[in-house]
Amino acid sequence: MNVEVTPLPGIGTRQDFMIRAGRRMGVITYRDGRFELIISKEEDADACSASIALTPAEAGTLASLLGAPGLVAHLEHQHKDVAGITTRQFPIVPGSRYDGETLAATELRTRTGASVVAVVRSGNAHPSPRPDFVFEGGDLVVVVGTSEGLASTADVLGGG
Repeated sequence: MNVEVTPLPGIGTRQDFMIRAGRRMGVITYRDGRFELIISKEEDADACSASIALTPAEAGTLASLLGAPGLVAHLEHQHKDVAGITTRQFPIVPGSRYDGETLAATELRTRTGASVVAVVRSGNAHPSPRPDFVFEGGDLVVVVGTSEGLASTADVLGGG
């Protein structure tokens, strides 16, 4: 499936794809963390016929229902054409500093400017983890940010 990523300056990002019915379906991810599920009009793929506002928790639940394990691969694909944004995965090593600690304890966003967009545990994705999400050894943390932010993330999660 060809997912098109369209930056919306000052707003966020539109990510959509053509469905078999000839319409485009996708999500607008707003900079403030909101999401909007969108479906185009039949006669105009650029015009919206329906939209549903979703909270981050609702978007996460919907992603889980639709097969969140593919989230990691989709994120990498979606960000490949957006200049300056990269997606990387970092393991939480069993027994390491953050094994058993919350996402908030890492202060990752503040320290690196990078954002945790999902955590994969035992093959199941947990999209948009909240600050109180507790890491476990073996988790794979999916992070989006600049190259510099991701290098700093490796330092934080690897050595704290």
